[in-house]
Amino acid sequence: MEYILVTGGAGFIGSNFVPYFVDNNPNVHLVNLDALTYAGDLDNIKEVQGHERHIFVHGDICDRGLIESLFQKYDFKGVIHFAAESHVDNSITNPDAFMQTNIIGTFNLIDVAKKHWMVGPGIYKEAHKNSRFHHVSTDEVYGTLGKEGLFMETTPYAPNSPYSASKASSDFIVRSYHHTYGMNVVTTNCSNNYGPKQHDEKLIPTIIRKALGGEPIPIYGDGSNIRDWLYVLDHCKGIALAYRNGVSGETYNIGGRNERDNLYIANKVCELLDIKHPKPKGTYSDQISFVKDRAGHDFRYAIDATKIEDELGWKADENFESGIDKTIDWYLNRYVEKENSSLA
Repeated sequence: MEYILVTGGAGFIGSNFVPYFVDNNPNVHLVNLDALTYAGDLDNIKEVQGHERHIFVHGDICDRGLIESLFQKYDFKGVIHFAAESHVDNSITNPDAFMQTNIIGTFNLIDVAKKHWMVGPGIYKEAHKNSRFHHVSTDEVYGTLGKEGLFMETTPYAPNSPYSASKASSDFIVRSYHHTYGMNVVTTNCSNNYGPKQHDEKLIPTIIRKALGGEPIPIYGDGSNIRDWLYVLDHCKGIALAYRNGVSGETYNIGGRNERDNLYIANKVCELLDIKHPKPKGTYSDQISFVKDRAGHDFRYAIDATKIEDELGWKADENFESGIDKTIDWYLNRYVEKENSSLA
């Protein structure tokens, strides 16, 4: 029975990944390390609480002593690294936390892994000859696109926010440990995720929450900024595939091929809410309001996922319309149930 360390497994993407991976890998114990900052929540992993192959540890990847003690205790055969500060607006107002977690935290993890798994450059201990470090990153490291083109694995990095700059730095740290020390690493860069368990402050949960609360639904600028939307479980399946079958040292871009602008997202969510949870009067789209644009707001992100599709056989199961339908059902259950319980 092997032990794998998952970092950030109580956050949005990590908490969708953990139950999926536990269910589909019966010979693996997952040790789930999360600092439970604003983005992490134990409620996100209630499906695996008490599971015999899931161990939760409350801790920070910036605590090197803790990382070393966990490697000594569990002798990890792999690391799947989600933990990151990820909200762009927060990185603009408080960049320090992003530099610490995303850069220093990633360095701690990969450096401790190297020292535990290897005896020298390119030389793995026999028990760790297949040990792998999987780094989960973002398409934001590539900067912004105009109306045409797609991000590819070969696209030059051009991060435009403190968040994306810190993630780009972490990507380069992981890359350097492969090229300098011969570490077995894989990196995946994803497009915008959506789905169950996403933090309330993100775009789609904000639209749903504000709509149901009868508040203005804030959309930056004129709503024309475009993102490639990826249903979170499709992303998790891609990560699991790249972790198991990806080529060491390679990067795989995971995208949904679902480009939508922010105004379309808002209107689509409102349209579905009108059907699933209608207002007493009017439509939810009446609440859409435009607010001052974010500083340095990238215009468009879009990923070419051809490499992971062709080389590893990954394919998204959801398009945006099917995924957003499931997402709204999940949030309606959460928000309306919370509202009803508070009234009881």
